[in-house]
Amino acid sequence: MAGKNVLGGELASCSTDPLTGFYRDGCCNTGASDSGLHVICAKMTAEFLEFSRSRGNDLSTPNPMFRFPGLRPGDRWCLCAARWKEAYDAGKAPPVVLEASHISSLEFASLEELQEHAVLEEE
Repeated sequence: MAGKNVLGGELASCSTDPLTGFYRDGCCNTGASDSGLHVICAKMTAEFLEFSRSRGNDLSTPNPMFRFPGLRPGDRWCLCAARWKEAYDAGKAPPVVLEASHISSLEFASLEELQEHAVLEEE
């Protein structure tokens, strides 16, 4: 069953290339085993990737053990909600695909904060 997005609609796919999501199903669904809450569908920027690396989470380097391809600017990825909020507070938040961001994102960031960084579905 698909979850709800932050707008209250059905959760849209975030990315299948690279294949994202905690469950590697292309969606930012979450569940009990997803302790990091990978629920915000974000479009990577060089600035955010560097910010994340500076915080100890290198998202640019592939890690095959976790089926992680390494990300480049322009890639969409299901980010941990707390990391996105940390980047937002630091002025480095990447753009967000609202339709593909799980409703549980709202436990970390307000809809207004997410909307400030919203990208259109086609982008």
